[in-house]
Amino acid sequence: MAHEPRHSVLNDWINRAELARQLSVTTDTLARWATQGIGPPRIRIGRRVLYRRASVEKWLAEMERKSACR
Repeated sequence: MAHEPRHSVLNDWINRAELARQLSVTTDTLARWATQGIGPPRIRIGRRVLYRRASVEKWLAEMERKSACR
């Protein structure tokens, strides 16, 4: 019997520390962006802050378009 890989509901999400590492910013910067309403969309589950990978990619594309218009 072949086993199908299990799909975790969190596979499409990353935490604040991982996103900060990938964007080369601090977790404090991500927290500040969140309070200013300028960062990528996020959710909070208890103390955890999570970002959907697709939403981060969309946010980056929007930032790229805004930069190109300047």
